[in-house]
Amino acid sequence: MFGIDFSEILVIFGIALVVLGPEKLPRLARTIGRWVGRARAMARQFREQLEQEADALQRSADLRPPAASSQPAAPPAAAAAPTPSPAPALVPAATMTAEPAPTPAEPHERTG
Repeated sequence: MFGIDFSEILVIFGIALVVLGPEKLPRLARTIGRWVGRARAMARQFREQLEQEADALQRSADLRPPAASSQPAAPPAAAAAPTPSPAPALVPAATMTAEPAPTPAEPHERTG
């Protein structure tokens, strides 16, 4: 990652052993290990959050209606087809009266 080879790590470890001594070096290694572990965990959590946000944006973009294009949109199929007229209601013969109901063309008597 940084271009440090194994031999360079051994040299750094040897210098740290001479400078810090055998008493402090294990404690320092543990502390550095914890820091590295925390940094990796934070980087992993950050990456997962970014992936979740990208997925949410992708889903919201998929749910949006497509943008208006230069071609005119085709009319909906329901608007192009004529609507069928409703079927006449069937009335039972027992409920029919002998006289037909007056039509609007017949004159009505005005009482006044």
